[in-house]
Amino acid sequence: MKSSANKINEAPSCDECDCSEQSIFCALNKSELNSLSQSKSYISYAKGQMIFYEGNHPQGLYCIYSGKVKIHKIGHDGKDQILRLAKRGNIIGYRSLLSSDTYHASATAIEDSLICFFPKSVYQAQIIANPILAMQMIKLLSLDLKSAEQKAVNMVQKLVRERIAETILMLKEFFGLEQDQQTINTPLTRESIGNIAGTTTETAIRVLSELQKNKIVNLIGKKIKIVNNAELIRIANLSE
Repeated sequence: MKSSANKINEAPSCDECDCSEQSIFCALNKSELNSLSQSKSYISYAKGQMIFYEGNHPQGLYCIYSGKVKIHKIGHDGKDQILRLAKRGNIIGYRSLLSSDTYHASATAIEDSLICFFPKSVYQAQIIANPILAMQMIKLLSLDLKSAEQKAVNMVQKLVRERIAETILMLKEFFGLEQDQQTINTPLTRESIGNIAGTTTETAIRVLSELQKNKIVNLIGKKIKIVNNAELIRIANLSE
């Protein structure tokens, strides 16, 4: 199944992007970045639009230029499970590309996004030619494994209340805060919070209501204002 995203003719050069710790392309020099730029496509996705689908074969690598994306999978119960979130500078679809496997999950834009697409052959050539880039990929895969292992441990050892608190803190880190330095800078449905925390929407609603009653958060429509960050960290069993 193909996306109806719009291809943009003029793509920005890769060497014009800010080099962040989250970008594997920081390992490339200016000449290599210019070469990479010549072979990429620049695609616009509207909020809610699918980027790739679970079960499809990958044709290349996606790098987020702007916007945010969720990686998600439909469980055996038919419910959507959010596995992780991705934002500017992050690459997506790389594990299936490296393993020559089909996508194990789908990717959907959660806000209007501009995404660069590098054909499979170009990406593989860069990996072979640049050992530093290859090491960056190994590091990224190792971090993915660490995150997956920690999530599995949390599902077994942490109470739902702890997982909800940790999810709120993760969303705060991912989306940032509004000018008041307390409100998470995106609307968040109770269903999405439950999906990320690995619980039902009903349970997420109940726990969030308890956190509001105890003046730890304040729920303003779909926005979450963190009133007591220290207490949220304590509930999540994290260290400041």
